[in-house]
Amino acid sequence: MSYVDGFLLAVPKARLDDYKKLANTAGVVWKEHGALAYVECVGDDVPYGELTSFPRAVQATDDEIVIFAWVVYESRQSRDAVMAKVMADERLKGDWSTMPFDGKRMIFGGFQPFIEL
Repeated sequence: MSYVDGFLLAVPKARLDDYKKLANTAGVVWKEHGALAYVECVGDDVPYGELTSFPRAVQATDDEIVIFAWVVYESRQSRDAVMAKVMADERLKGDWSTMPFDGKRMIFGGFQPFIEL
């Protein structure tokens, strides 16, 4: 069965084009290093909930948009190998203070699927 990394973050609407450029580069890097799939989505129907919601999870403000992304790998072992290569890839090196999002509010984690249809 595959393995999935999931990401949730808030991007300032004014920097969305910058983020899309970064995401495109990241997708190319992940795929070159062995990811099976790389998907980035812009929030389209993500209301701010009373108790919980995607926007609340990343403390999104009115001038930000929620991004939901995931990467699929062959296995956890494959993910660990791919991630090591991705983190060492010079195309993704940069100053976090100039990134088009606040990395401190990004949520991410690895997931083991239990159903794949």
